[in-house]
Amino acid sequence: MTKHSVADIPVSEPEPGNGKSRKYRPGRIRERNRERILAAAEAEFAQNGYKGATIQNIAERAGLPKSNVLYYFSTKKRMYSAMFDDILGRWNKVFTDIRPDDDPAEALATFIRNKVEMSRKYPLASRLFAMEIIQGAPFLLDHLRTNMREWVRGRADVIQTWIDQGRMAPVDPVQLIFLIWSSTQHYADFQVQILMVENKAEYEKRDFDHAASFLTEVILRGCGLESPT
Repeated sequence: MTKHSVADIPVSEPEPGNGKSRKYRPGRIRERNRERILAAAEAEFAQNGYKGATIQNIAERAGLPKSNVLYYFSTKKRMYSAMFDDILGRWNKVFTDIRPDDDPAEALATFIRNKVEMSRKYPLASRLFAMEIIQGAPFLLDHLRTNMREWVRGRADVIQTWIDQGRMAPVDPVQLIFLIWSSTQHYADFQVQILMVENKAEYEKRDFDHAASFLTEVILRGCGLESPT
């Protein structure tokens, strides 16, 4: 494979629908390449594990020279860590900015449906996270102790405020978050089990839509809330 530098990346692409080119901002080029690399990393780590994965394979999956990949992530460990930061941010984004004055039913329903959609769109990410945790989280311990612990406590405080205001049933906020995480990720992590039990060859989008509706109704009912229409 011919080696290139970051400067060799094209600075234009076709405009949608008309074939004309438009200029890229350097920041956009970097972001697009970073996304390509992390998507390739998910596939590589899922197939070969951390030890078996290589920077060269990830570069080939991303369609980029190895030198470009190393420009963004100087080591495999840093790429692995960045991949999980991206996964966790993707999962929890819609619930990160909840506020005490938000509607509990709307906020929880949006979180549940988004998490089910993440299982549909990014099943490899969910399985990678599950494998990492089962192995004792060797690369995620610091994240779990700091960023994730702080994130959960912050969301739990908002849920507790809703409870104190009498806007939802008195449930354990932390256990509620755990329940949403586990039930929604189940559809990615245990795909083979679900398909065999339901006698299906593969998932269809309507399966995820049904799962999202079911989980939303059951979880919200347990919180003393009605599912928003």
